[in-house]
Amino acid sequence: MSFSQGALTPLVLFFAVLALAAFVVEAWAFIDAIRRPTGAFAAVGKLTKPLWLIILGVAAVIGLGSAVTALLYGGLSIVGILPVAAFVAGAVYLADVRPKVREFRGGTHQGPYGPW
Repeated sequence: MSFSQGALTPLVLFFAVLALAAFVVEAWAFIDAIRRPTGAFAAVGKLTKPLWLIILGVAAVIGLGSAVTALLYGGLSIVGILPVAAFVAGAVYLADVRPKVREFRGGTHQGPYGPW
């Protein structure tokens, strides 16, 4: 393991933990989106499932790269704003899309007062 700054300072450790936590959020959002039914996204008025999977998949890859860079080289990645945008994509999915998609109850067994 080589650190560009020569030592594991508290600030370097802080950014490494922050990058790792952001990757966990992005991966969680991607895995959750995979598990949700395709029809739920359109039914609740959100972007389609394939589009969310592309957005969250790219976000997870960027987050993984940022976390690996932070852990191996002791600092933030040189990509700039991309890790922030990746985290925002995961956070938007988890805060806005996931609760609505999770409430979706599809199926053919719908009565006048709900599922039966």
